[in-house]
Formats: sequence, structure tokens, C-alpha cells
Amino acid sequence: MCYTQNRFNALLSACVLSLIATAGWSQSLTWLGVLPGGSESRANGVSANGAVVVGEARNAAGQWRAFRWTASGGMQDLGTLGGGESWAWDVSADGTVVVGWSYNAAGRLRAFRWRWGVMRDLGTLGGIESWAHGVSADGAVVVGMAYDISRPCAFRWTASGGMQDLGTLGGDWSEAHGVSADGAVVVGWAENAARQGRAFRWRKGVMQDLGMLGGRWSEANRVSADGSVVVGGAQNAAGYGRAFRWTASGGMQDLGTLGGNRSEAYGVSADGAVVVGWARNAAGRTLAFRWTASRGMEDLNTTYASLLNGSVLREARAISPDGRYIVGWGYNAATRRDQAFLLDTGFPLRGDVDRNGCVDDADLLAVLFAFGGQGYRNEDLNWDGIIDDADLLIVLFNFGSGC
Repeated sequence: MCYTQNRFNALLSACVLSLIATAGWSQSLTWLGVLPGGSESRANGVSANGAVVVGEARNAAGQWRAFRWTASGGMQDLGTLGGGESWAWDVSADGTVVVGWSYNAAGRLRAFRWRWGVMRDLGTLGGIESWAHGVSADGAVVVGMAYDISRPCAFRWTASGGMQDLGTLGGDWSEAHGVSADGAVVVGWAENAARQGRAFRWRKGVMQDLGMLGGRWSEANRVSADGSVVVGGAQNAAGYGRAFRWTASGGMQDLGTLGGNRSEAYGVSADGAVVVGWARNAAGRTLAFRWTASRGMEDLNTTYASLLNGSVLREARAISPDGRYIVGWGYNAATRRDQAFLLDTGFPLRGDVDRNGCVDDADLLAVLFAFGGQGYRNEDLNWDGIIDDADLLIVLFNFGSGC
């Protein structure tokens, strides 16, 4: 470790007067509203610190428009590529890059990458349409689906290399839905030679079939930061779609339901430990869930009932890397509308590297010993790809919280 004692002392001296110690942690539910004159909204992605949420909302004309929401600026319409509608599906860790798809002036759907107010058409693979579904932590790699001359193909896009066709599992179709933090691992679904849609994991030019749950199809929606844990939905032997979590050692695990017969996983935390999505309960209602190995599948409406006041969380669509923030859509009882939501679960606390509910010496030492290393793990608290002063400052500013 190259971090010197003098440098540490300087940082500590600069921060000590700003430290704020608080006991416990707070939870909150924020309904993100709608666009002016609009009627509904849905959230699909959230930045690492929970400060930026993206999705789609209807405008006064009833058109779907991609949005980017912040607490200070509210819901911002990101515009289109010249057509009438757009949809935002994912956002970079720092909240500056948004990806999705939009109609262009010719009425064709095209994948876009939005940054600093500019929406860029990412093109196609030679066909006429494309969709973007996922973006790497730094915003440099975009994945989705694009048409070549005759068929839709999963793609991986970079500014230097453009759109790369990822191929199929032997069939004609494929679509990419998620990408690892560093952009190296891509997941989605692809047709095999038997014309079955199968969840895949792509890395270094090789597309791996992740299997099924006894049925005829599966699809992967998101992947953990290091690409080792994949989540999505797969048909079981009874013919019902079920949320799954896949690892190389354990294969495809059925995560169950909330008492009904269907579920699907849409988001996963950076370490792969927390999964979110939707599931049916015994009454057939679709409700947002969170799954962990220790607690199994829990209904977010039950766990956070004190925040709802008659509202209902229908689908959880994404989760922040640390597992603290969950976004999706539900029914807002106050406005009587379906709206996007941001749920702050309050855990882990900012700076709580070891996730024990207390920001203390152990967290400080964890960052110090990892200092200078590559990020996209718990010590990389601001999720910028490197463990440095900024991460150390987060621990220092929150030192004592929860203890």
C-alpha cells in the first residue's frame, strides 16, 4: 500500500470538523411524479448514490418520453431523436449517461446514448432499428438489440468500436439486456438451434447458454458488477415464468414467488447478493419484491408498509450497486396514478464498507488497505472504478453513523 501516514493525517485533519455521527438510519419512499400535464411514469434505472433516476413518463400529449430525475431538478424530459416518443432504460454509476431508445424523424426506433443534454443515435447493425438496454458503470459500453439486414441481434457498443454483433446460440435472434460494471460481460437472451429463447452470458466473444428451469425459455436481465451473478426470468416445468439467480457453481436457482405462480427478476446489486423484481401473490396481484439468501423473497409492500399510506409498489426495476436504493413503479394513492418511485431502504449506510450497520475503524481500514486498487467493489464507495481519496472521505464524513 502506497498510502502514506502524512497523507492520511492531512485528510483526517481536513475532515474531522465536518464529521456528523448519527445513530441508526432512515428509510424513505419518494414518488417521482409525472411530466407537466402527464399521467404516469415508470423508473428503470438508478445511479450509484441514488441521486439520479431514469425511466419513461407520459407527457401532456400522452406520448412516452425518456426522463432523468434528480431531487433538485425534478423530472427532466430528455427529448427524442426527432420522433414523438422515447424510453430510458439504464444510467451510468455517476448519473451522467443515460441509454434507451427513441423514434427518429423517419419513425424508426433507434438506440440512444444521452450525455450532458445531447441524445446520440447509436445506429444499427445494417438494419433499420435498434434498442439500448444497459450501460457500464462508467457509461462507455452500451448493450442492446439492433437489426442487421434481416434479423435482430444482441450488440455491444463502444465509441471506438461502434456496434459489435454478439451472435446467437445457433438460432436467428438475440438481445442483450445487461452489462457488467467494466463492460466485459454481457447478458440477455438468444435463440438456440431448436428455436428456443435461452438466457446467455457473453464474455470475450463466447456466448454461454445459462440453461432453463424445466420449461422452454429463459432470459437474463441484469448481471452483477464482476459478471459472476446473472438474474432474469425462466419458464418452469409447469409453464410459469419464474425469477432466477444464476452462478457458475450453483446454476439457475428458482427464487420463488410471493404465493402466486409467476415472478421475474430485473435488478441485482453489485455483489450479486440482493435481487429485485416483481412476483404474484396468492391473490394474483403483481407486487415488487426483494430477495436475499438469508430472507428469501420478501414483499416490499410488507417490509416498508409504514411508508406506503395506501400506495402499492408493483414492480422493482433496478437497484443501486450497494443495494440501498430501489426504483420501479407502483400506484401512488395520493395522486391516484401509476408513478415511478425511489425507495431508500437506509441500508447500508454511506461509508459502511463491511455492511454491519456501523461506520467505524474497520471500514476506514478496508478502504486504506484497498487504496489505489481497481474499484467496482464495496471499498469503491462512489463507484467510479478506483479506490482513492474520494472513497476515504466518504468513510470519514460518515464516521460513527449507526454505531
